[in-house]
Amino acid sequence: MTDPTLNDFARVARQAITQLPEAFRAHAEAVRLCVAELPETEMLDGLGIGDPLDLTGLYEGVPLTEKHLWDAGGEPDTVWIFRAPILAEWRDRGDVELDDLIAHVVVHEFAHHFGWSDEDIARIDRWWE
Repeated sequence: MTDPTLNDFARVARQAITQLPEAFRAHAEAVRLCVAELPETEMLDGLGIGDPLDLTGLYEGVPLTEKHLWDAGGEPDTVWIFRAPILAEWRDRGDVELDDLIAHVVVHEFAHHFGWSDEDIARIDRWWE
């Protein structure tokens, strides 16, 4: 069996967005979704992460809870999903379906767009336990 492609990951990620509750889905559709093999060096450096396999996804933008009218223009908010780190985690875990892990990373990153911190997400999402 061959590993899913970047296009396969993008398909699963877009499907996860369609499953968000309507109030969230409308806002999520305005966010650019990018799927890449690995995070860029600048992303890792900015987060203080040394191993590119340690970053499965990233939200870049201004959370909705912090947006102002004058935030219009500039770069669009973006959710990044990284194929190689997700595949590595999936293989290491061995206890979750790949599509479920992809969807989980997508939802986690969109939660940041909606203004949730990692701590907020962890309080309601016990996925990583």
